Amino acid sequence: MRNFLLSTVAVVMAGAAFAAPARSAELPKGAAHNIVLVHGAFVDQTSWKPVADILTKKGYNVTLVENPLTSLAADVDATKQALAKQNGKTVLVGHSWGGVVITQAGNDPKVSALVYVSAFAPDVGQSLAALAKSGPATEGTAAIHPDDKGDLFIDPKVFPSAVAADLPPQIAESLANHQLPLNHAAFEAPVDTAAWKDKPTFYVISTKDKVIAPEAQKFFAAEMKAQTTEVAGSHASLVVHAKEVAAVIEKAALAK
Repeated sequence: MRNFLLSTVAVVMAGAAFAAPARSAELPKGAAHNIVLVHGAFVDQTSWKPVADILTKKGYNVTLVENPLTSLAADVDATKQALAKQNGKTVLVGHSWGGVVITQAGNDPKVSALVYVSAFAPDVGQSLAALAKSGPATEGTAAIHPDDKGDLFIDPKVFPSAVAADLPPQIAESLANHQLPLNHAAFEAPVDTAAWKDKPTFYVISTKDKVIAPEAQKFFAAEMKAQTTEVAGSHASLVVHAKEVAAVIEKAALAK
């Protein structure tokens, strides 16, 4: 299934699927050289490829985490394994569900800054389920349903318009029909650490998002006292607005 996703999004995404080797470009003095990107639910790490390509060409060492999506602990562990391989300061970035993961995993001493992209940002004791219930109802969250195994999916009929309205329809429909499920255990697990309380934090708000309401994103950013950037994109803005997202990550790489 992951191979299918990779071939499907290749129309708009190019580059290495996992870790992209750094090029010879010279980075700004004092910048964090390492970027670790954490994907959200229902898709895989290839969702980060356009951003990864931009950053790699500029000389950053970029790693794409492959979340198992089986539990919060499993995804945090995958992220911590990626962080353990970094040499020096690292910017940790999360999209959607990935925001929950980086909130828990981001207390690693190597992490110099956090970037949330259309992402959930829980406080200590909060779960994704709690955040979804307390925030404004959206077309996307209303379409999330469990199967008989307890795995969560977005209704494939709703997915294209709710998640990826600004992607080509064929790609959005293919992603809808080949989703990677998020286990309900991950949905219900609270974080016991909020790394954003001690790290420079940035937030990219997607103003046309129909999964996480823009109002909720602004609330998260305000609670974290994050530096914010707005893009006129859907929940898939990390693809369509990859240049703007990459620019925020570069700014985070210079944070102190």
